[in-house]
Amino acid sequence: MQQHEVQEYRKKKELMRMGIFSALAIAIHNFPEGLATFMGALSDPTLGISIAVAIAIHNIPEGIAVSVPIYYATNDKKKAFGLSFLSGLAEPVGAALGFFVLLPFMNDIVFGIIFASVAGIMVYISLDELLPTAEKYGEHHIAIYGVILGMVVMAFSLLMFA
Repeated sequence: MQQHEVQEYRKKKELMRMGIFSALAIAIHNFPEGLATFMGALSDPTLGISIAVAIAIHNIPEGIAVSVPIYYATNDKKKAFGLSFLSGLAEPVGAALGFFVLLPFMNDIVFGIIFASVAGIMVYISLDELLPTAEKYGEHHIAIYGVILGMVVMAFSLLMFA
């Protein structure tokens, strides 16, 4: 193998690793997110709608964060879409778990713990994995502007129904 081919192989391997890690991390994040959405809707339907809208908005960049590195690593649209889709399926599984298992134990404290855990997981993923990768393969300022814009969009989506 030539030097260029080795570098290309390493780059694709790194992108695939990041895509798989993002898919797993987002699936782990989506599981309690589905649970939190379900529990929010049970406690207050208006809260449930606002959470569902916010989640629908941020699921778009989550899907992109999973599918783009996998696509560039494999040049396979079906594989990129499939892994992105599978990571999103964790949300309805989390909601179903909440309905069948956790509903009898649900109170304000458990509800708060679920919401705090969901927020913490996504902040960690964003700051530790997604932002550094965006900076590595893109421009620093654009990545930071994207983070800020994402926060603004999420805040407004929550305020729309409050």
